[in-house]
Amino acid sequence: MIEVKNISLALNKRQILNNVSLTLKEGNIYGLVGNNGSGKTMLMKCMCGFIRPTEGTVESNGKVIGRDVDYLPDAGVIIETPGFIPYYSGFQNLKVLAGIKNKISAKEIREAIQTVGLDPDLKLPVKKYSLGMRQRLGLAQAIMENPSVLILDEPMNGLDKNGVEEIRKLLLFMKDERKIIVIASHNAEDIRVLCDEVHEMEQGELI
Repeated sequence: MIEVKNISLALNKRQILNNVSLTLKEGNIYGLVGNNGSGKTMLMKCMCGFIRPTEGTVESNGKVIGRDVDYLPDAGVIIETPGFIPYYSGFQNLKVLAGIKNKISAKEIREAIQTVGLDPDLKLPVKKYSLGMRQRLGLAQAIMENPSVLILDEPMNGLDKNGVEEIRKLLLFMKDERKIIVIASHNAEDIRVLCDEVHEMEQGELI
């Protein structure tokens, strides 16, 4: 379980988040909706530990992010545009990332790439990938270590109709594996099809 407890965030004297509380439980997909600048991405960054809230806490199974642990444990994340080494192939990029924790082998990396509809043997450097291919690779990065939590900011960005359908099926499958999944999306159909619970943000508050 993840508990967001009364978090507020101020940056450069501007209030970004205001007293946000949220409880996330396994086996559910949670949607965050709202206009650009409403605070969705900053809330996700606070949940992951990438930014420390000015007030309040984010807890994962009783451990406070930023105090007991630096970052949200066992999480796969896409926030904003996925970044990769441009002259490496997709497989080479994920192999470098997997080397940080050394939890998985080349086999799991290949499986993750195939799961999102890419070819693990493609030698094309990532700088020549289309937007949709880069997004698929970002999703492969997020799922390759089989995390218990997925935090996904606009996960369907750049995908064609078939790609969107494939990723929706993947997320619903992962939900059935009792994962906590949080998605932010401007696509009402994604939210309708995927989410068990939807939270609307406006000017840094959950309304």
